[in-house]
Amino acid sequence: MLSVRVPLGTIDHQQLQLSPMKGLSLADKENTPPSLSSTRVLASKAARKIFQESVDLSKDIQHWEALKPEERYFISHVLAFFAASDGIVNENLVERFSQEVQITEARCFYGFQIAMENIHSEMYSLLIDTYIKDSKEREFLFNAIETMPCVKKKADWALRWIGDKEATYGERVVAFAAVEGIFFSGSFASIFWLKKRGLMPGLTFSNELISRDEGLHCDFACLMFKHLLHKPSEQRVKEIIINAVRIEQEFLTEALPVKLIGMNCNLMKQYIEFVADRLMLELGFNKVFKVENPFDFMENISLEGKTNFFEKRVGEYQRMGVMSSPTENSFTLDADF
Repeated sequence: MLSVRVPLGTIDHQQLQLSPMKGLSLADKENTPPSLSSTRVLASKAARKIFQESVDLSKDIQHWEALKPEERYFISHVLAFFAASDGIVNENLVERFSQEVQITEARCFYGFQIAMENIHSEMYSLLIDTYIKDSKEREFLFNAIETMPCVKKKADWALRWIGDKEATYGERVVAFAAVEGIFFSGSFASIFWLKKRGLMPGLTFSNELISRDEGLHCDFACLMFKHLLHKPSEQRVKEIIINAVRIEQEFLTEALPVKLIGMNCNLMKQYIEFVADRLMLELGFNKVFKVENPFDFMENISLEGKTNFFEKRVGEYQRMGVMSSPTENSFTLDADF
């Protein structure tokens, strides 16, 4: 069983005082590579600096303390799932996809995705460190795969695809597109629900940045699938997607119900089905559930934003399939001069 990696930011800095560098001459120190511990700490600081310069968490503490206990419970468990899942996605990229794919451009993208997932994981660790003051509770959340049955069920499903030696690359691409496109979708929507209520601006803005990246990763998975010569059948793809939908629906309506933050569980089920249909279309197949998006606020966040550059960092990417049309790249001669 793969355990979630310990967030880099929680390393005991006293470890650095025991470095074998002590007592070496200046020339020896310059030619000695840094220890693993110091490298991890430096990587953590670099990753966190990227988000700390972009995400203002100053108002979040006040909002966090004003939330109801059940709302804090929900948010902390969602963050724990995110922190654990990014480690699993990276495990798949490092151990399987990067080893199997020989196309240079695809390998470069996977390398870039690994770096992005590491930054996401650091952001979730920073959020947990910021909101949760009790060290035992933090440790519980950081080890969600072992400590939370609801997270473990989703993690086990993803891990099974990493270890499956019989599954084709095409099947596993679909499975991890489902992880990033379906397993994350309901949790992203629940945090955007907080944004609609004007709560936790730092959390919601970082969620906007990260959901934008996950949409990009999902787009790339669909692109890789379309280039495969030997694809799994539509029935097999549908089976994988429906399985992921059922697990995500159970997660957000039974194990960690969104009613804890005032959302409607039935509408959340419908939203997850809507996201699954969108993924099926991107993969080149027909819709399965044929439902509409029940959350108008999720339509709004997908549209092109107009951020005031001097107020905060721009957070707008285009989300998957949004604001595109069949004539987007068409050539015409009727432009006005």
